[in-house]
Amino acid sequence: MRTIRIDTSTATVLLTEIPEPKVRDRQTGEVAKDATSGETLMKVGVVYIDEGESSLIHVTVPESGISEGLTLGAPVSLPGLVARPWDSVFNGQQRHGIAYRAAAVAPGAVPAGVGA
Repeated sequence: MRTIRIDTSTATVLLTEIPEPKVRDRQTGEVAKDATSGETLMKVGVVYIDEGESSLIHVTVPESGISEGLTLGAPVSLPGLVARPWDSVFNGQQRHGIAYRAAAVAPGAVPAGVGA
């Protein structure tokens, strides 16, 4: 499926959940790995605020892309953020959504002009 680049230059992104390993299989507890590098994938929760609207999203980031100094509630940056629509059939039911992935998550800043 197609990936869509997300421009975060005017958005405020706040950390809502600390990074934790992404689970591939809930029944076995298997941790998700990057298909190319084999690196452990992490899941991080953020609130994405742009143009007066906000969304709570989970973003997948490779373990090596998790920066030190992340603080809950603080602004973060998500370089290389992309969205990928997905759909599947699970237990006979059609499911769909959007998966988000970034190259890294690092301490960030609120864009200039926000709240002014």
